Amino acid sequence: MTLTEKLLARAAGKARVQPGDNLWVKADVLMTHDVCGPGTIGVFHREFGKDAKVWDRNKVVIIPDHYIFTADSLSNRNVDILRQFVRQQGIPYFYDVIDDPDGSWKFDAAQGNLKRQYGAQYAGVCHTALPAKGHTRPGEVLLGTDSHTCMAGAFNQFATGIGNTDAGFVLGTGKLLLKVPETMRFRLEGRMQPGVMAKDLILHVIGEIGFDGATYRAMQFDGPGVASLSMDDRMTVANMAIEAGGKNAIFPFDARTAEYVDARTRLNGTKSSYEPVEADAGEQFVFEMVVDLDKLEPTVACHPDPGRRKKARELGGMKLDRAYVGSCTGGKTSDFVEFARVLRGRKVVIDTFGVPATPDIVRDLQGTFWSGRTIWQHLLDAGVQMTENAGCAACLGGPVDTFGRINKAGIKCISATNRNFPGRMGNKESEVYLASPATVAASALTGCVTDPRDLLSG
Repeated sequence: MTLTEKLLARAAGKARVQPGDNLWVKADVLMTHDVCGPGTIGVFHREFGKDAKVWDRNKVVIIPDHYIFTADSLSNRNVDILRQFVRQQGIPYFYDVIDDPDGSWKFDAAQGNLKRQYGAQYAGVCHTALPAKGHTRPGEVLLGTDSHTCMAGAFNQFATGIGNTDAGFVLGTGKLLLKVPETMRFRLEGRMQPGVMAKDLILHVIGEIGFDGATYRAMQFDGPGVASLSMDDRMTVANMAIEAGGKNAIFPFDARTAEYVDARTRLNGTKSSYEPVEADAGEQFVFEMVVDLDKLEPTVACHPDPGRRKKARELGGMKLDRAYVGSCTGGKTSDFVEFARVLRGRKVVIDTFGVPATPDIVRDLQGTFWSGRTIWQHLLDAGVQMTENAGCAACLGGPVDTFGRINKAGIKCISATNRNFPGRMGNKESEVYLASPATVAASALTGCVTDPRDLLSG
């Protein structure tokens, strides 16, 4: 069996499964956030009763992160609905934006978007926060009310996004009926060259198979090249499986996985035991592809879908209006380090926005010094508009006052985020081009799509 098949077989109590089998799968973690959480809670109460209790309060993780730093009253109310539910259920893993468990959230627009407006418990973008807080363990099943839940497949687990109705059912029963997907194998060989990032790898793969090329399939990334990828790299790759239609992505377990998970579970006091899965000999795949990491180049996904791949060099000269770095895909510490490496000592020539994924990443950037100045200060010196309010922000548009949102037609934005369908980051008449943080940085400096290797070598 493949990695995904072994995970689902274990979670269903089966000795063996095959693609197409329908299984009742036990969930190890259910995650929801402020956009889908209220709807999920509504389904749960409707189906199980207003006084019903969740199947296991220690397996529910609730992370407000999407429409947080906005004066929109309905968005603010969503966080209050989550808080009330958590209080009723006694759920310990709620990463609230405020510290008062009996309080009410309200964004203060008068303070502006740049300075911190969250309490000590706030965790930021759910997909980045889940591993950081010790909720992603090898060999487990993670279900989340967000399509990019597949990012946790970096940790050798089955992780996939589900809808509110399914999530409401899981809240009450702890299980879900799933069909075993076919597995596509992507064998990684070699090592990425300077200026090339994990985002270039996954954009290359999606460009090869198309934005629907993995529909309801598992995307398994293995081979000797995996050893050269950091956990951040693997998260970036797994995160965008959904952009090819994938049901999930998955990586093999290795020492890097163990080091990360062990450190995070100890730090946060979360469950520390886990049992990774290893693939069987003679795995059967519906598709196989070898990716030579040495030969990858900076890549851009053109408007209006992630499958429209071109090399950055091929787009040279295409003028841009905006640059953006952030989200679960492109807002991690390592993403900002590469972003800053290109920008350091230079000035951007177009509006450029930076949104760290979590408060921990804000602290990393504000507490790490290069030549006497923090990385954060280097970014500010370069002209980047940096916000301390970690979250999803403009990655998915949001209310009109969302930091970095595209509110005008005709804007062309190069972004380190994960999705570029029309209207994704705001105005439906804008265009979003997906790229790595390094490519975004180089393009922000020139005002047109630019291969970062041209600046790194200079």
